[in-house]
Amino acid sequence: MPELEGYFKALADRTRLRIINLLLTGELCVCDIQRVLQASQSSVSRHLTYMKHARLVRDRRDGVRIFYRLETEQDVTVKSLCDFLRAAFRKDNALRADLRQLKRARKEGTCATPPVETSLGSSSRASAYSTTRG
Repeated sequence: MPELEGYFKALADRTRLRIINLLLTGELCVCDIQRVLQASQSSVSRHLTYMKHARLVRDRRDGVRIFYRLETEQDVTVKSLCDFLRAAFRKDNALRADLRQLKRARKEGTCATPPVETSLGSSSRASAYSTTRG
């Protein structure tokens, strides 16, 4: 019962629900989540750490970047919970908007996906990051 309680405490926050929604699409770097949520790196990392301690997500380091994914492979309860959340999230306009923003970010190139090549053979990543990090 304590583990189940921990899952629900970790989900009892709007930002963490938004992060779970994004992670339902697959593994993401902290900076990609930060970009979609338009939140500080420290805030996103704090929420991810909370969910990691609740065993909802797991991380892996790749150089200086940290990637997160849902803990569905190791825990059938988390998998079932994520299946429910995926269905529930489809009804929320704000969460669907986050997914559209993530799709745009992936098209421009994110840590998790390579940038899309333009007709001139150069990526659109540099221009995308210069406008958001400017």
